[in-house]
Amino acid sequence: MKTRFNSYDIVCTLSELQKLVGMRVNQIYDIDHRTYLIRLQRSEEKCILLLESGIRIHTTAFEWSKNVAPSGFSMKMRKHLKNKRLESLTQVGVDRIINLQFGSGEAAYHVILELYDRGNIVLTDHEMTILNILRPHTEADKIRFAVKEKYPMDRAHKNTMPSIEEIQQHLQNAKPGETLKKVLNPLLEFGSSLIDHVLLKHAFTLGCRIGNDFNVMDHMPKLILALECANEMMESATKNVSQGYIIQKKETKPTTDGKEDFIYTNIEFHPFLFEQHKNSPYKELASFDVAVDEYFSAMEGQKLDLKVLQQEREALKKLENVRKDHDQRLITLGKTQEIDKQKAELISRNQALVDNAILAIQSALANQMAWPDIKVLLKEAESRGDPVASAIKQLKLETNHISLLLHDPYEDSDEESELKPLLIDIDLAHTAFGNATKYYSQKRSAAKKQQKTIESQDKALKSAEKKTKQTLKEVQAIHSINKLRKIYWFEKFYWFISSENYLVIGGRDQQQNELIVKRYLKSGDLYVHADLTGASSVVIKNPGGDPVPPKTLAEAGTMAVAYSIAWEAKVVAGAWWVNNDQVSKTAPTGEYLTTGSFMIRGKKNYLPPCQLIMGLGFLFRLEESSVERHKDERRVRIVDDESEHIESVTEEDKEIELIGDSDEEEQLETKDDLNPILEESKEDLITEEDNVNRNSSDEDESTSQFPDTQIKIDISGPKMKLHVDKNQSKILQSNEENVIYLGDDKPVIINTAVKEKSSNKSNQKQPFKHDNEKSEIESKKNDQLILKRGQKGRLKKMKEKYKDQDEEDRRLSMLVLQVGAAKEDKRKNKNKDPSGPKQQGKKKGTAKPRPPQNSQVVDNVEEEDTGPGPEVDMLDQLTGKPVTEDELLFAIPVVAPYNTVLNYKFKVKLTPGTGKRGKAAKTAVAVFLKDKEITLREKDLLKAVKEETIARNIPGKVKISAPQIQKLKK
Repeated sequence: MKTRFNSYDIVCTLSELQKLVGMRVNQIYDIDHRTYLIRLQRSEEKCILLLESGIRIHTTAFEWSKNVAPSGFSMKMRKHLKNKRLESLTQVGVDRIINLQFGSGEAAYHVILELYDRGNIVLTDHEMTILNILRPHTEADKIRFAVKEKYPMDRAHKNTMPSIEEIQQHLQNAKPGETLKKVLNPLLEFGSSLIDHVLLKHAFTLGCRIGNDFNVMDHMPKLILALECANEMMESATKNVSQGYIIQKKETKPTTDGKEDFIYTNIEFHPFLFEQHKNSPYKELASFDVAVDEYFSAMEGQKLDLKVLQQEREALKKLENVRKDHDQRLITLGKTQEIDKQKAELISRNQALVDNAILAIQSALANQMAWPDIKVLLKEAESRGDPVASAIKQLKLETNHISLLLHDPYEDSDEESELKPLLIDIDLAHTAFGNATKYYSQKRSAAKKQQKTIESQDKALKSAEKKTKQTLKEVQAIHSINKLRKIYWFEKFYWFISSENYLVIGGRDQQQNELIVKRYLKSGDLYVHADLTGASSVVIKNPGGDPVPPKTLAEAGTMAVAYSIAWEAKVVAGAWWVNNDQVSKTAPTGEYLTTGSFMIRGKKNYLPPCQLIMGLGFLFRLEESSVERHKDERRVRIVDDESEHIESVTEEDKEIELIGDSDEEEQLETKDDLNPILEESKEDLITEEDNVNRNSSDEDESTSQFPDTQIKIDISGPKMKLHVDKNQSKILQSNEENVIYLGDDKPVIINTAVKEKSSNKSNQKQPFKHDNEKSEIESKKNDQLILKRGQKGRLKKMKEKYKDQDEEDRRLSMLVLQVGAAKEDKRKNKNKDPSGPKQQGKKKGTAKPRPPQNSQVVDNVEEEDTGPGPEVDMLDQLTGKPVTEDELLFAIPVVAPYNTVLNYKFKVKLTPGTGKRGKAAKTAVAVFLKDKEITLREKDLLKAVKEETIARNIPGKVKISAPQIQKLKK
């Protein structure tokens, strides 16, 4: 397979690429460490030029996956080449070196592309002083290729071919039997394909050898004509645009039904249909540049096709081996029967001789004769012509056997005997008749085995054929899935889709942290981070601009903590969030921010500590017709104003209070849905409806009230407040209730004591009270409640747990309530609120990612990306709960907080442990494939996902948990 340009290719491609001269550099990207894309533009005309060190140069119309963060070499080229005009594109001498000049005069810069040996890309200034180089090295211990050195332009070859005398001299000095092309190739700048072409055109055979097919004196004139022809073709290529040809190879595709199928694979690309390829299948394209682009772009897909072809061949080879094994087994059993029959016949015909031999050896053993002495005795008897001693060829006394060479005693008769002399093992424990019977029994046993093999052959072959067909089907299914698979833009990061359909992305390292904030943190998005070493910079994409619910915030916080040192240390920690306009890369005067670090201006909103419990699950891409079936599958869960009541539970579900409508009948209806503790508390806290005063006239316009409850939502202030009417109940008296939602969908009511206010200020709140005042109110409340069995113990445990909680801890817990209208009110009161970011005097809060490996700041990250478009529509195409009616296209592994994947069909729990990520991924897939409810399509989709793709987002060493996982491991 051809993998790089030769000299003729370079001449042809440069002729075509002259159309790019005059275009300006718009941007530069890198695909990998040796492949770069230069985006050129001229008015409305756009073009992308691809350069690969040592391999190729051409324009491309295909979409190449770029590196998430530009390399240092890309940044250097951007700095010097951006907005510069491409002034010239030339070949250096006749060598495989290309010089691209950008800009003119003293502002000129050169990119030197070397397409020989290991290749190189060099950036120089107008004086050819090297500014940056892809591969620094020293050539021949004299010429140094390094920064600040001059690039040696004079070392390139100047002529396509040496003099005829020099060529003739090399041919005369060549070893006899050496191929003509091998001698000519180092001397000529034509390329091996062009040399083969002109030799064939001038009646030389392909691969002709010196001294055999080629005689220097006789064939030199004809060779000179061939080389002149090659030179003319090179000259012509500099003036005309060449067509493109992709030479293909016909591969036979194996099938189970015996029919032949074929696929065509690309093996070479050329600017001319050479003589040696005229009989091969080929594909003709408009130009050589287009042919090269298609050839290299299709190479990855072709590798996949060849891999599938190899897998199919292996599957059919196994089937063929099963057939051969059965056939060989039958042949062996047939031969065994025939030999055993012959042995039995020979023993029967030589019965007297066999009995005498057995008797002789038994007598010697009975007389306690040593085994060596028996051998001596037999040799002496044999020398005297004893027929019995002559028949015994070997003593196997350790197994109580002897070997006799027996002949057919009737072979001298007129009839030709079918029995040939055989060396037969005779058991000394049996007579001649007994030994013959044993061989007849072995023959019958082999006959039975043969019959059973014949009977089972059809069944075994059908089973093997069925298995092979299934394998071929799976291979083809996985192949088609991989071809169909769409790589989403966010998959290069840590990512998941929250329970409420928000896309959450996080950086894998400092460069990605930088990229996420600079390119993907847009207006309306939230930035989440944790003050831990290695914590990822997490962005919640919020294109709608609506307030992000607390559950999504909690999940994003879990992600930030899980991808930090906390995972390995098994430490429970909390994260914080800020609005997008609070994150800045601008450092205060005299300070410097490293890559992946940012300034946080304003107030951080702290989230509750999160458990280190992640989940590994699978999302499935739905076909468009199946999308509607899963609409609103992930949505914001709110309290239903008709049927749901708000219960207050602590994080540990230890203290339960019921707040809301006191209608006894409705409470009894919902009793079955509550846990036993809640049922007990519910009975204790039911109050008479007559004691409730539903008076909404005292509420201001900014307060909303749910019907049939005393719960009101206050959105007037910077915090979103859910509270209960103070006149609701005698039991609750002056307590204020604030409801939030955590990761388990349970409403949590945080109680804070409030002072009694005058009636005209009934809606004003005080978030905190002193400890002694709170304790006093709680003691009164506890006096009014009759605690049931078990509640006293739980209350005692809670008091012990929270005895050290201070005012600051409670304040941090309350900060969660800012989620609702904080952002909206911030915009409204931006100029009014003196505590806003501008008035706070640039409060410094620096994000702390992993320690940076270098101090280089990534700037100008303004690459074009079509990714973050209408996210919600894209996310709706993915589901974790496929149903039988769905048409599924492919599967995507996702690692997310466990609460997020809780409702997925395929999920396992991940916690910090000692298991390796790859093994965890393999185990998880094995668990999913054993699922009783899995469909064949889902099996194919899961098998198509590569193990490394599944494992790459697992936080670190893990313990994997799932039902029946121990049985699977055993």
